[in-house]
Amino acid sequence: MKKLQAMILAVVLSVCFVTGATAKEVKAKKTQKPSAVVVDVASWTATVKEIDYVNKTAVLDDEKGRKVKVNAKNARNLDQVLVGDKVKIDYVQEMAISVRKADSTPIAGSARAVKLTPKGKMPGGVITETVQIQANVEDINYANRTITLKDPSGESHTYKVSKQVERLKEVKKGDQVVIDVTQALALEVIKK
Repeated sequence: MKKLQAMILAVVLSVCFVTGATAKEVKAKKTQKPSAVVVDVASWTATVKEIDYVNKTAVLDDEKGRKVKVNAKNARNLDQVLVGDKVKIDYVQEMAISVRKADSTPIAGSARAVKLTPKGKMPGGVITETVQIQANVEDINYANRTITLKDPSGESHTYKVSKQVERLKEVKKGDQVVIDVTQALALEVIKK
């Protein structure tokens, strides 16, 4: 579990600090530490190319020729899906990042909700997952725009901070970075 938390922290922080251009800084009083919200939305439509009903997997292919094998072990009514059916996928990710004075031990936690279509209907549903990670700032180099964070597993990692992050000088050693990531995936199968 600790390795997973460290991996999630590394991925989230890499995306957050390197792609700061998509971030919108939250308006804060001058006495508050910086914070930002990043929202990413994507839609994708693919065609079912193969289905393995026994192992509950499907191969999807989009109009650009990209193929992906999907684990459908939790799918309800998979037997209604046929080769040639379309699958519409909508994905939203919101990442809220805030900096505050360290007032607790770094932690990582998550919550997940799954809503599937009723029995007898075409497969589909919505999966929502929220992860919160707290990490302490161990070091910061303003000239090189790098920040070293100690994650919940006790390991330290250094990240490059994008130039789009304007209030970096307000982040200090000893502060705590709090990251809340919410992801939602909606899937709908449409008959050919």
